[in-house]
Amino acid sequence: MRETIQRALSHVNDTSPITSMRSLSGGDINQAFYVETLNEQYFIKGNQHISSHFFRVEAEGLNLIKESDTLSVPNVHYYDEPEDGSPAVIVMDWITQTPSPKSEEQLGRLLAEMHATHANQFGFHEETFVGTLPQPNGWFDNWLVYYRDQRLKNQFERAVQQNKMPASRHRKMETLLTYLERWIPARPSPSLLHGDLWGGNWMSGPEGRPYVIDPSILYGDRAFELAFTELFGGFPKTFYSAYEEVQPLPDYYHDTKPLYQLFYLLVHLNIFGESYGPSVDRVLDRYVT
Repeated sequence: MRETIQRALSHVNDTSPITSMRSLSGGDINQAFYVETLNEQYFIKGNQHISSHFFRVEAEGLNLIKESDTLSVPNVHYYDEPEDGSPAVIVMDWITQTPSPKSEEQLGRLLAEMHATHANQFGFHEETFVGTLPQPNGWFDNWLVYYRDQRLKNQFERAVQQNKMPASRHRKMETLLTYLERWIPARPSPSLLHGDLWGGNWMSGPEGRPYVIDPSILYGDRAFELAFTELFGGFPKTFYSAYEEVQPLPDYYHDTKPLYQLFYLLVHLNIFGESYGPSVDRVLDRYVT
């Protein structure tokens, strides 16, 4: 990997010697490294046998967030687009973490401002990734159709292929998909969404300013994003209070929240296994008898 990193740094015109390099923990998908040269400090992620556009869509997502002039993101200096399964890296700024008691409040406020960045349709122009799984996209005029077909149905079919849909769960998923229009709005505002915003995908940077990383970018219902932030309990009340000062929660939020969390629970079921099955079943039992 050191050779791959040195090659990548040559693309950003940093051919100075690497003075420090250490592996970082916390990533389930990629290898992560702190790299310091005589000129600069970098955060570099590496992977092998990935889709050629894996790091490109991550860089594009970070750039879209940066262009919204709301939340901060690390600058991307370079990324590989491997065609043959060779090792690939993405080179970004190293963000020095500076915890601040105001960071989470600021995160909520800036996220609400980011959600005011809109597109004309729902989805995204190409396949992205959620965790390790490919996420099909495309542009849709109807959020309900996009969420049902590209999100829930896609994960449902993957779970069926992996024998993770016992008979009762299978039946209730089919019923839920049939009647999903009862709860999911067809045309909310298509907001710019991070798409994978949990506690591990943001940090407090210089002067306590919140930075977000590892997006799975899309344009969709902002309630979808907020629902995921509540799934694993990673954000405090100050985060939500600050968000609602900028944008109140949609009036349908509490009815749709479990259905939006269902997507991420299915993703975890498909990646990590049956330990997430009971959580999937609880959501299905709430909506389907």
